[in-house]
Amino acid sequence: MAAPIRIANCSGFYGDRLSAAAEMVEGGPIDVLTGDWLAELTMLILARSRARHPGAGYARSFLTQMEQVMGPCLDKGIKVVSNAGGLDPRNLAEELHELAGRLGLTAHVAYVAGDDLLERLDDLQAAGRGLRHFETGEALARGDFVSANAYLGCFGIVDALAGGADIVVTGRVTDAAIVCGPAAWHHSWARDDFDRLAGAVVAGHVIECGAQVTGGNYSFFDEVPGMTHVGFPWVEVAEDGSSVVGKHEGTGGEVSIGTVTSQLLYEIGSQRYYGPDVTARFDSIELDQLGPDRVRISGVRGEAPPATLKVAMNRLGGFRQDITIALTGLDIEAKAALVEAAFWDASPVPREAIASVHSRLVRTDKVDPLSNEEAVALWRLTLKDPDEHRVGRSVADAAVAIALTSVPGFFSLSGPPGPARAFGVYVPATIDADLVPQYVTSLGGPTRVVDSVAPPGPSEVTIEEPARRASPSGPTRRVALGQLVGARSGDKGGHANLGVFARRDDVYDWLEGFLSVEQLRELLPEASALRIERVRLPRLRALNFLIHDLLEEGVAASSRQDAQAKGLGEWLRARLVEVPEVLL
Repeated sequence: MAAPIRIANCSGFYGDRLSAAAEMVEGGPIDVLTGDWLAELTMLILARSRARHPGAGYARSFLTQMEQVMGPCLDKGIKVVSNAGGLDPRNLAEELHELAGRLGLTAHVAYVAGDDLLERLDDLQAAGRGLRHFETGEALARGDFVSANAYLGCFGIVDALAGGADIVVTGRVTDAAIVCGPAAWHHSWARDDFDRLAGAVVAGHVIECGAQVTGGNYSFFDEVPGMTHVGFPWVEVAEDGSSVVGKHEGTGGEVSIGTVTSQLLYEIGSQRYYGPDVTARFDSIELDQLGPDRVRISGVRGEAPPATLKVAMNRLGGFRQDITIALTGLDIEAKAALVEAAFWDASPVPREAIASVHSRLVRTDKVDPLSNEEAVALWRLTLKDPDEHRVGRSVADAAVAIALTSVPGFFSLSGPPGPARAFGVYVPATIDADLVPQYVTSLGGPTRVVDSVAPPGPSEVTIEEPARRASPSGPTRRVALGQLVGARSGDKGGHANLGVFARRDDVYDWLEGFLSVEQLRELLPEASALRIERVRLPRLRALNFLIHDLLEEGVAASSRQDAQAKGLGEWLRARLVEVPEVLL
C-alpha cells in the first residue's frame, strides 16, 4: 500500500496571491503543487484575450509563479498540475518549456487538451449529436458563442504523470480533477474505484479555492488567528480515498471542521456532486478534527458518473450601461421616482426601445445620519441591448444632463459618461462523453488518447441517514441568525447556492426545522419569487439552497451589486430571527 500523497494548492482563481506557490514549495513537504485558475467568468476573460491575441488564452500569472518555483520543484521531485492552460494549454506548455530553458533546467512538460469544442459545434449538430442546454435540453447552435469547453476528468492527468511528466497543464478540467488525477496516479486506482475517486474529488473540492478552507471568507473569521496572511492548504490523500486537510506549520489561518464544512458547501447543488469520473455523495462525508489544523475526511461514497459531460459555454450577450446616482437625505422614494422620470425624459433613446432595463433603489441611507455617507441611498440603472449605440454614451449623458434640474442632494457615482461595455452570457450545456476524448501530449513526444467514457457502476448507493433528533424549543430571543450559524455562498451560472451550517448538534436540530424554503423567501425578499431547492446534509450539520436565476444570465451579465452572490450568505446571517434561548 502506497503512503498518502500530499497535494498542495497555490491558487483559487486567476488573480490569487502570487507568492503562494513559493510559500507552499518552501514552507513544508509536499508531493504535488496544484492550482485552479478557471472560474466560469475566467473562461470568458480568456476568450476575449485569445480574440485580441491568438494563442494567449491562458493564465499568464502561472508562468510568473513557475519562474519562482520550477527549479525547487524539480530538485525536490514535486510534480506540478494546473488548469492554467485555459483555452490554449499547448501554448502554455511551450512557454513553460522555453522558461525551463532560460532557467537552465530540464523539465518534462505535458498538456491535456480535447475540451475545446468551439470549432466542432456545427459538425456535432449536423451529425445529430450536438450540445444541449444543461437544464432545458434545448439544442444549441454555434451562434455567437466565443467559448465552449467540456469539463474533462482526471485520467488525462493520470496518463501524463504516468508518462513521466514533471509539469502537467490542462484546459477545462473539473476543479477537483487536478487533485484527483495525482491521487489516482499515485495509488494506481482503476476507473471504477468509485468510492476512492469520490474521496479524492471531495478532497479536491475542499482545496480548489485555496485559502477559503484555511480561514478565508469564513463566517467566524474573528476566531481565526493570522488572518492578515492566511496560509494555503494541502490535502493528504490515502489509498482508500480518505484524506487529511492541513496547512504548513506557522502559517496564518486555521483548518477546522468549520472551515472545511464551509468550503464543502461552496458552489454545490444537491447531495450528488456530479463529475466526469464519479458522482460523489456529499451526504456521506464524515469529518473529524484530528488535532490543530488537521481535519480528516472519510466515508465518502461514489456512484458512476453520468454518460454526458458538462460544457461551459459563453456567448456575447450584447452591451450594457450601468448608472448609479446618489440620493441624499429625506424623501428618498420621491427623489428616486423623479430622477428616473427625468432621466428617461432626457434620454435620446426611449425606455421601450431598450431590450433590458433594470432599475433598483438601494436603501443604504440611515435615520438621523451621523455622516454624509449615512444619508445616501443609491438609484442603480442597468441597461442592456444588442445594439452598442442604443445604450452608449448618449444615454449615459442623460444622467449628467439632469444633475442641476432634478432633486436636491443628487450626485453621480458612475464616473464620467462612457461607451457601452460588452458583456457575456454563460450557458451550461451537456454532450455525450464518448464525443470528447482527452488528448495527452508530451512536448517532443507523441499524443495519446484517453477515453472520457467511465466504466459502468452503481447509479445509486444507499446512504444511511442519521437519526433525527427533537428540535430545541422554549422561550425565544430575537437575534441575528449569524450568532448561531455560518454560511458560504457563490455562483452556479445564473443560479446562486447558499450553504448554511451549524457547529453544534442542537443548533442544527433547530436550524433544520426553522430554515425552510418558505422561511428563506421571507428572510431574503430578493429571492421570494424565484425557484429554490433545499438539500439536507445532516452529517455536515448543514443545509444547502439553490436559488434559481438570482444572477440572471450569469456573473458577467448580472445587474446585482454582488454579481457572484459572494455576500448572500452573510446577508442571511445578518437577518434577525427568533431563536430558542436555550441555544444562546
